Amino acid sequence: MNVTIVAFDKFTDIDVFLPWDLLNRVKFRNKDWTVKIVGTKPVHRSVCGIELPMHGDIAECNTADIVFFSSGPGTRELIKDKNYLQQFNLDPERQIICSMCSGALILAALGHLDGLTATTYPTATEQLKSYGIDVVQEPLVIHGNIATAAGCLAAIKLVSWIIDTKLSREIREDVIASIQPVGQGLECIY
Repeated sequence: MNVTIVAFDKFTDIDVFLPWDLLNRVKFRNKDWTVKIVGTKPVHRSVCGIELPMHGDIAECNTADIVFFSSGPGTRELIKDKNYLQQFNLDPERQIICSMCSGALILAALGHLDGLTATTYPTATEQLKSYGIDVVQEPLVIHGNIATAAGCLAAIKLVSWIIDTKLSREIREDVIASIQPVGQGLECIY
């Protein structure tokens, strides 16, 4: 199972690093699970200034089992970049395609949210609505293999759904239990 997390210049740090950490915890329970952060350049800089080396190119998204679009101010530029968007040939029939916060703008620009409801970070709501998307105020919205999450900690809900969908409830429970605050029981995340 191949997971790609899409990064770009001016990505939101937590929306790459939290899913990266959680999705990599799966490897301790399933050896056939790989996670890569991919982009268009060898290194992308986060909104907080961290320079992050990429593990591969965004072309890998086209064959990945799971494509996870991160968020950040950089999404506003990418949705206007036809060359960037044309590099994606994603298929929700065979892939999970999902986003955090303003990453939903990329899903909309690619046409994957047409006719669906979606969620996004409040500062991206009007721009997402401009694509004709019905934006709802929920942390996680799922339609088949397409999912949008909003609010950085909603990554926990999104990753939980991904693990449940692709692997099992038991693996999801193990991963989430490993990050629960001490003394708190495991509760249903999504």
